[in-house]
Amino acid sequence: MEHIKVSSKSSPSSVAGAIAGMIKDGHNVSMQCVGAGAVNQAVKAIAIARGFLAPNGIELAAIPAFADIVIDGEKRTAIQISVVTFEIGSTTLDVSTVPTDRT
Repeated sequence: MEHIKVSSKSSPSSVAGAIAGMIKDGHNVSMQCVGAGAVNQAVKAIAIARGFLAPNGIELAAIPAFADIVIDGEKRTAIQISVVTFEIGSTTLDVSTVPTDRT
C-alpha cells in the first residue's frame, strides 16, 4: 500500500484533496507522519476531507498506529494514520483494510 507522506510543511488542503480523490477512486488511504507538526497537518487534512466527502454521504474515521521506518539510513518511529470510510447513517465501520502490524 502506498502512503501519503505528510510533513509539517504540507498544505492540509492539498492533502485533503488527495485523501478525497483516493477515496472516490476506491483506494485505501494511509498517511505517514514523522513529528508532531506532521501529525497536526494530517489531522487537519482529514477534517477538511471529511467536509469534501460528507455531502456525498461518506463519513471518515482515522485509525492511528506506530510504524518503524528508515529515513536516510536512520530508524525512526512514524505515526501511520489509516483513513476508513462508512456511509452516513450506517452503524457499521469497515476496518478490514487497516494494517495491524508496524510496517
